[in-house]
Amino acid sequence: MSVQIGIIGGSGLYDMAELTDREEVQVSTPFGDPSGPYVTATLRGHRVAFLARHGAGHRIPPSELNFRANIYGFKLLGVERIFSASAVGSLKEEYPPLDVVVPDQFFDRTHGRISTFFRHGLAVHVSFAHPVCPELSRIAFESAQTVGARAHMGGTYVCMEGPQFSTLAESRLYRSWGMDVIGMTNLQEAKLAREAEICYTTIALVTDYDCWHPEHANVTVDMIVANLLRNAETAQQLIAEAIGRVPAERSCICGSALAAAIITSPDAISADTKRDLAPIIGKYVK
Repeated sequence: MSVQIGIIGGSGLYDMAELTDREEVQVSTPFGDPSGPYVTATLRGHRVAFLARHGAGHRIPPSELNFRANIYGFKLLGVERIFSASAVGSLKEEYPPLDVVVPDQFFDRTHGRISTFFRHGLAVHVSFAHPVCPELSRIAFESAQTVGARAHMGGTYVCMEGPQFSTLAESRLYRSWGMDVIGMTNLQEAKLAREAEICYTTIALVTDYDCWHPEHANVTVDMIVANLLRNAETAQQLIAEAIGRVPAERSCICGSALAAAIITSPDAISADTKRDLAPIIGKYVK
């Protein structure tokens, strides 16, 4: 049984108890090493690949994550869908800690992160107006409800640079813009998954109210870790439920994101680029 579903475990979610028939797989990519070995395993009748985003022992901070290697590794393994769990701060009173949000938009507040596979002589412009897979997001939302989580469908995830938390001024500004949750990782994953024609959705697990809330004026690691542990339990149940609901075939358009996006003439693309990106562009560029 081939691996078709990927799981990215965020802060607090470093493994999943339900994974059986486990095997660690080291993957090499043209972009360097992923965050760690992928754990290929069986979950609810599907072969999946699990990756701890921040590595063993949570040693890789957001700004140092090799997003390209992580997504490319999933592509090499045959993954077509990714469920990505992420710890977030809430920017709205109605999304208290321990709630689950399945955002459908992102807003970029990062600086200088590489978030494309296509550089150095290859111009590709994928559509990103709707940055997550609607089919996968619906499955994640319905699964959250099924396992008893208080879930919210839709909303905007502000992706900040970090590793520091927001200033009060920033937090208030994001709220005035109507943003919903804030995190440090998922935008680059979403962009790269779209370029790799992989369906992607974020499962945003609220740990705190960010610093705008009078009761959370000073967001601390201790405060967040306590909620991370509870959220990790919810995430495992939610993801396992979601995996069981994934249909055999994709009905979305994520799998053809590059069909009209490659601008560069095939003759102008170097042999090295064609080789390195063959798993991504191979069906369009020979």
